[in-house]
Amino acid sequence: MLKMFSTQLTGMFKRISENEEFSFEDGARLLAQGPAGDGAIYIYTVGEMKAVEFEALEGAEPLKSARRLDVSAISDLSEADRVIIFSRHSDDEAAVQAAKALKERNIPFVGVSTVLGDAGLVEMADVHLDLGLKKGLIPDEFGGRIGYPSAMAALFVYYGLKFTLDEILAEYQL
Repeated sequence: MLKMFSTQLTGMFKRISENEEFSFEDGARLLAQGPAGDGAIYIYTVGEMKAVEFEALEGAEPLKSARRLDVSAISDLSEADRVIIFSRHSDDEAAVQAAKALKERNIPFVGVSTVLGDAGLVEMADVHLDLGLKKGLIPDEFGGRIGYPSAMAALFVYYGLKFTLDEILAEYQL
C-alpha cells in the first residue's frame, strides 16, 4: 500500500506543478511586493495547514519576512503587507472570514486550498492555487478512498511559492 501511496503522491505533485504553473509565478510576485516594499508576508493557516505555518516560520529554511497572522490583528496590516491563506477547502469558514477581512482592508493575498462548491476563497484571492485534492489517494477494502495528504500538498505548494519568491527577491538585492 505504501508503494501505491508513494506513486499517487508523485502524481499529485506533478498535477499541482503543471496545473498551477502560472499561479506559482503570479503568487510569488504578489507576495514579493511585501518585503520588496515596506511590508511583510503574513501567513494564515487553518487546521492541519498549521504544518505550513510551522515550516515557514520555524523550519530549517524559514521564509524571510514571514509572520503569523492573527485574524484579530488584520486591522493592523497596511496595504504594503501581503498575506497567504492555507486551508483544506476553498469554502472553509475561517479562511473565508479572513479573506473577507483582508478584502475590506484592500490587503492583497494568495489563497491555497482545494476548490469546492461555492469557491469563496478562490473568488476573493488575488491569486489562488488549487490543491486538487478532493478524495483520498488510494482505494480501501470497502470501496472508499484513504490517504488524504492535504498538508503534504500544501507544503509542496508552499515550497513552490518560496523557491520562486526567493528568486524574485534575490533580483532586488543586486
